Parts: sequence; structure tokens; C-alpha cells
Amino acid sequence: MATSTSSKLNKAVKQQYMDLPQGDKVQAMYIWIDGSGEGLRCKTRTLDTEPKTIEDLPEWNFDGSSTYQSEGSNSDMFLIPAAMFRDPFRKDPNKLVLCEVLKYNRKPAETNLRQTCKQIMSMVENNHPWFGMEQEYTLLGTDGHPFGWPSNGFPGPQGPYYCGVGADKAYGRDIVEAHYRACLYAGVDICGTNAEVMPAQWEFQVGPCEGINMGDHLWVARFILHRLCEDFGVVVSFDPKPITGNWNGAGCHTNFSTKEMREDGGLKIIEESIERLAKRHQYHIRAYDPKGGLDNARRLTGRHETSNIDEFSAGVANRGASIRIPRAVGQDKRGYFEDRRPSANCNPYIVTEALVRTCLLKEEGEEPTDHRKLTA
Repeated sequence: MATSTSSKLNKAVKQQYMDLPQGDKVQAMYIWIDGSGEGLRCKTRTLDTEPKTIEDLPEWNFDGSSTYQSEGSNSDMFLIPAAMFRDPFRKDPNKLVLCEVLKYNRKPAETNLRQTCKQIMSMVENNHPWFGMEQEYTLLGTDGHPFGWPSNGFPGPQGPYYCGVGADKAYGRDIVEAHYRACLYAGVDICGTNAEVMPAQWEFQVGPCEGINMGDHLWVARFILHRLCEDFGVVVSFDPKPITGNWNGAGCHTNFSTKEMREDGGLKIIEESIERLAKRHQYHIRAYDPKGGLDNARRLTGRHETSNIDEFSAGVANRGASIRIPRAVGQDKRGYFEDRRPSANCNPYIVTEALVRTCLLKEEGEEPTDHRKLTA
């Protein structure tokens, strides 16, 4: 299997330098979403003291013409610190800093979907919206071939791999374990992990997170996974259908609840929300992958534990439905529901925002409402 040249460098030599004291200085790695809406970029600066809050972190800038975010003639973009985590690669007191991107005129970049999401979340903070996202992904060699698959063929058919144990069933567990511990160290609200249905496919879950924190924590968990895979010399793919044929795709099932849903009698609120979602199916499909539904069209076929992209459906414990109500929620008459439509490469800011718009702000129609105009 093809692995990167960098992974073959002597890590013991590097460690000699990583063990050197750094004095009172702190390394802060600034992370942002690039112009593709899917890729992540990062760069590091030195701080004189350890930042305790996000307000302690300075703004920074970068060349947007090299990240698909601006023209070369006017390329400076601003990095605005938005969320801070411990750095599991350089360790304390060093930091990971998730940033929003602003253009030269200090308006949000086209792929900065966090700002609008934060505005929408602030409108419903009394509802205490909780989210939990199940991030599926596939491990690949640097040649794009699935990790552990035969070089000139396929592994055995799906069946033994989901939550599997054993060298012939679990492909790449070292990466999964390292990622889990790195997220815990960083302060990411990771809550679980498991091997998935297709070999070399895995899932981790983040949540419950309230409001804007869901997007922040999932993006940082993705960054940590990308960065960690560098060390192992492999590539992580969030493509919703990395392998064609009789193999499962990759989604990012999103669990959602509000304070009312979690209280006695909350099932009625859940059912009302599902009715609203049914009337707005195409809006959500467009919001649930970066290409407006084109990526998900390869995955949401009605097969391999998915619903059909053109049809809305809901059911208790039904993994072939658009919306699944867990069996325990049906019995307890309160809890949460699972939206199974978001793709693995979705932007969690727009997914969570779309759910709040439809279920809590009770928007209708195929376009999001501009609430700034309504309040102006």
C-alpha cells in the first residue's frame, strides 16, 4: 500500500527537538476552512504568553489567492480566532485555534458559514438546541486505494466489518485510537467511535454540543484526524461514496433535540419538527453537502442503509429513512431524532443551522429567511 514519504522520516530524531524546552513562549496553530468549503489549512505563530481565552489571541492574515479564496491582486484575508483547543501534537501550553475568515473588506468569506450559523443559534439559545454528529470516514493510501484492501482486488463482502475485531476485519485501528485520545486531550467533545460497514471505513461521534459548538468541535476533530494521518502516512477521505458498487457510503448522521423535546411529552414536538422537515426536503438536501446535493446523490440511493434522495421518509428505528426516531425515544415519548441525510463531507455549520431554521424558527419554502432584514 502506498504511504507518504514524510511518514518514513525518523520520528525519534524529530522527538529530540520536540523535547526541547520552549521557555515562556507558546505556539498557536491557526486553522481555517479554505475556498473549497471542505479543505482545512493551518499555520503557526509564536505568542509571548499562554492565552487563557479567545480574546487573548490576536487576529492574523494569510494569502487567500493560494487557498481558492481571493485574487492575487487583493489577496490578504483576515483570520479571526473563534475557538481554542489544547494542541495534542505539540502539547501544553500550545494551542489549536479555529478561525473565521474575513475578506479584505472584513465581510465573511464565501466559505465562512460560521458567522450566519452563530447568528441563527443566538436567536434560539433559550431552546438549548443540542446536536450530536456521527462522522464517517474512509482511510486511503496516498494512491487513493482503500487502506488494507488487496492491491488488485477487493476484500470479502460487507458483513463482518461493522464493529469488527481482528486483523482481517478492522483496518487501521491504530489511527482510530490515536485520534480518539488526541481529541480527548484537545478538549473536543468526542463521545465514541466504531468500525463501519465497509472495511477501512470508521466513524467517530462528537456531542452532545449546544449551538455553535457543534460545528467548532467537529471541524477541529476533522483537522486532528487529517493531521494525525500525516504521521501514519495515509489519507482520510470524507467523500460520501468513495468506492462505487456494493459498498456503503459515508454520511454524517446528525442527532438533534431541544429542551422541549427532551422533556416529558417531547415526542409531540419531535413529530411536529419532522412534519416541517418533510415540507422542506429539497432545501435540506441542498444544505447537506458542499455541492448542493450532487455529492449526496451518489450516496442516497435507497440502498446501503440510506433513503432515496428524492423522497422524504421517517420511522422508528428505520435506518433506511431520512429521519430515524430511536426506539427508546418512541418508548419514552421524549428525546431526540436522527437526520440521516447529511453527507460525510457536509459543513456542520450549515447542517445545524438548517435544522434550527426549519424546526425552531419554523421557516418554510426552499430558501433560508434573511432574519437581518426582518429585524432591521
